[in-house]
Amino acid sequence: MTRYNYRLIFILLSVVFLQIQCSKSSSSGGATPPPDPTPTPLLNTGITLDNATAAAGIINYNVKTNVTIRLSFNNVLDRTSVASAISLTDNSGITAPVNYSYEKSDSTLIITPATPLKYITKYNLMASTILQSIKKGKLSSAINISFVTQIDSSRKFPTITDNALLDLVQQQTFKYFYDFGHPVSGLARERNTSGETITSGGSGFGIMALITGVNRNFITHAQGLARMQTIVAFLKNTAQTFHGAYPHWLNGTTGAVIPFSVNDNGADLVETAYLMEGLLCARQYFNGADPAETALRTDINVIWNRVEWDWFRQNNQNVLYWHWSPDKLWTINMKIQGWNETFITYVLSASSTTHGIPKIVYTNGWTNNNGPGFKNGATYYNYVLPLGPDKGGPLFFEHYSFLGINPNGLFDEYANSYAVQTKNHTLINYNYCRANANGYGYSDSTWGLTASDIPNGYTASSPTNDVGVIAPTAAIASLPYTPTESMQALKFYYYVLGDKLFKQYGFVDAFSLKDQWFADSFLAIDQGPIIVMIENYRSQLLWNLFTSCPEVKTGMQSIGFSAPYL
Repeated sequence: MTRYNYRLIFILLSVVFLQIQCSKSSSSGGATPPPDPTPTPLLNTGITLDNATAAAGIINYNVKTNVTIRLSFNNVLDRTSVASAISLTDNSGITAPVNYSYEKSDSTLIITPATPLKYITKYNLMASTILQSIKKGKLSSAINISFVTQIDSSRKFPTITDNALLDLVQQQTFKYFYDFGHPVSGLARERNTSGETITSGGSGFGIMALITGVNRNFITHAQGLARMQTIVAFLKNTAQTFHGAYPHWLNGTTGAVIPFSVNDNGADLVETAYLMEGLLCARQYFNGADPAETALRTDINVIWNRVEWDWFRQNNQNVLYWHWSPDKLWTINMKIQGWNETFITYVLSASSTTHGIPKIVYTNGWTNNNGPGFKNGATYYNYVLPLGPDKGGPLFFEHYSFLGINPNGLFDEYANSYAVQTKNHTLINYNYCRANANGYGYSDSTWGLTASDIPNGYTASSPTNDVGVIAPTAAIASLPYTPTESMQALKFYYYVLGDKLFKQYGFVDAFSLKDQWFADSFLAIDQGPIIVMIENYRSQLLWNLFTSCPEVKTGMQSIGFSAPYL
């Protein structure tokens, strides 16, 4: 065999050997290292705000402005990923600078504001999936924590006596009706942005506020008389009426109807009742023998006596109807039935000496024969509610009619004691709010659900229709019923929230700690009960005036009421 053949055999054997070795190496796995295992995902295992357990996806309330936020994880954090993953912004989208620190071997991230956060402001803390562990495990899902900072509890105004505070609130609220009264008619604008639109019912409250202002020397007797002469002349000679009743809204210059709705462009008997409530108080207050006050009383009697209460029985039914229109007639077809804010309508209808109603209209209409919607008798928060819907409804049920009617010592076969009705309804509302079951920021100093403006709308708030909005008028106008609880709320609204609530015409209409919203509106039907019911609490002035009317005494007796003043 030649050298060439040996050499060829050697090369062939070498190739075979290498193939065998490669095959062994491949089968044994020794030549290729295994891939790295997938990093464990980073999981959030806990959230606390100032050591209190918090949760993502809900709003956490009453958080300190120097809050300490702790985010705990299942792994050690990569510190280099933190700054780009974490953001803290307020409800305007403005970023708040924060500081970071770590606990538990870097598995807990501590976040604190670099400067104190703003009071009563909603913030959102976000941790994005950029956040990762030191082993490169990404955060499994983003974290979003929403919270609202606490109230600034510092006093916004110097402390004054309780009597001085009541004087101040009454005087500031009085400006809505006197300073802001319509320049032609003297009547009350529906709200501070209403322009020509005046409200008949709110003007009734405004007349009672005017009497209070004279009695408290906010204006002189002569100034009050002059304003009343303007109001009464407009109502008697200019304002449009329908069977003696006024519409809900009027043009303050021309007296023409401003429709409240498509079909509500005529008489509103309930609003008319509120107006008459005020006018009768004025008739009793301006009782001088001089020609000016004598003429004023005569004109008020003309207005009062021409209201055809009985005509609103709609063809002699045993119930009153709320609306009538000259072209829509009885289209709305709404019966006036209780228990609600319209109680005064039946009292005045029974009191009319020209167009009165018999007791059966009260019994069958207003009380619905003591039927559903009127009788209650259930117990809420340990208080029995004689009349009205579940948990009482909005508090204006116990305000509008009782601006003039004194519930103390007032009895009949249905409620027995109207002092109990008004007080217990208020205490049910108070205790519902104090419990703060929905976490809206209510307390024993922040309470009172009634009709008011709300963010982007208006509603009749109550324990069964709670959108998180408090109206100052609710607690303050309840002073005669719950003096301790109401005074506590009034002081809180003035001293603590006063920089946001107490403005040009007294307290703004409403506010929400839940939504960090404070109204810029004032409404006649909410401002009026504040000044009037404070006065009834202090002196019973309007109660005494209204119940001194001989017609009212006779009318209330005729439908079954008894009271020391009847």
